[in-house]
Amino acid sequence: MTVTSGLDLDKLYAARLHAVSARPYLATALYALHIVESPAVRTMGVDKYWRCYVSPAFVNHTSVEELASILVHEVSHLLREHHARSDRYADTHDLSGPAERLRMNIAADAEINDDAFGDGLVVPDGAVTPGTLGLLAGGLMEDYLDQFTFARGAQQLGWLDCGSGADGSAREWDLGPDGADGLSEQEREGVRFRVAQGIVGNPGNAPQGWRRWADQALHPPQPWRDLLGAALRAAVSAPGVGEDYTYGRPARRSASVPGVVLPSLRRTPPRVGVVIDTSGSVSDAELGSALLEVAAITRAVGGRRDLITVFSCDAAAHIAYPLCQAESMSLIGGGGTDLRTGFTKALRTRPDVIAVLTDGQTPWPSDPPPCRTIVGLFRRADSWSEHNPDYIPDRPPTWARVVDIG
Repeated sequence: MTVTSGLDLDKLYAARLHAVSARPYLATALYALHIVESPAVRTMGVDKYWRCYVSPAFVNHTSVEELASILVHEVSHLLREHHARSDRYADTHDLSGPAERLRMNIAADAEINDDAFGDGLVVPDGAVTPGTLGLLAGGLMEDYLDQFTFARGAQQLGWLDCGSGADGSAREWDLGPDGADGLSEQEREGVRFRVAQGIVGNPGNAPQGWRRWADQALHPPQPWRDLLGAALRAAVSAPGVGEDYTYGRPARRSASVPGVVLPSLRRTPPRVGVVIDTSGSVSDAELGSALLEVAAITRAVGGRRDLITVFSCDAAAHIAYPLCQAESMSLIGGGGTDLRTGFTKALRTRPDVIAVLTDGQTPWPSDPPPCRTIVGLFRRADSWSEHNPDYIPDRPPTWARVVDIG
């Protein structure tokens, strides 16, 4: 924390220690905040560079317990990147002006305060919750913005100002990117990553909202359909895939060997075997997604449906379907999972590429197949064992190219 003259730092240090004791998974973030004395701020406010601007008068008239709750609240804005999310929402919905930014600040407060207090943290006076706005708990800032508008009497919330770190709109007291004690982008990401790791490592200590945030922070959404298509295209166009020798066109080298006809290398369209996990652990929605991915795989090989064979597999491989229309295909299964049988049956068709769509809860072949393998992995919540904190669930083998789906 930055040492200042008119600010009761001992009181703030005590409040920070109280906040860390109540929310130990936020300790890294709370200690990363840089305190800046600012009489221009009514209470506390943050900027995206992890500076926390504090009013000395507010600190003097607020208890240590309430200051601890407000510190947790302010650092939550930064961890959840409300400034960037507000900017994206404003751009998408063509919003501008201080009233709209205040509405974003209040919606962000509702997301945080939903489950921020209790268990050692008091509720600050005037804290906005989803109930304050007449909305259901458990939503995100964007959800509340779609439902919440300023009505009669709502202007009384205008005193709430958590700074540019909450709504993306710069304040006159902000020190900006060149000011002292700001964190770089890499440092900010490092703080978020360490906090998310702490939450995921001990999931019983954090409420649902924080567990959801940590999962998204460690596994950000990816354009998985593009990634899966790119992996397929890379596999089917790789050297050696779909290549064979033919005497239909002699090799040019034959001219240097009189009386001997050498075969030339001919590239043929690649064959793809698709193994779909139809065990009981895969939902109907995921099976529907798998059929959509079969259509995407078809496009990746240039629309040649005759080159694709689909196998549904739980504990045993079922009927092999030459692909005609993915949407009308029947998938058989619902039992246990052993995709090794699917690999065995798919390899009998001599594919150049095997694509597997599964939740990953299956034994895998001990040896890599003699062709390229791509695994589309339906995402599952991280497994955790209180008896073994270092437990890591099995992942597909290293010889497979893995793309997380969903």
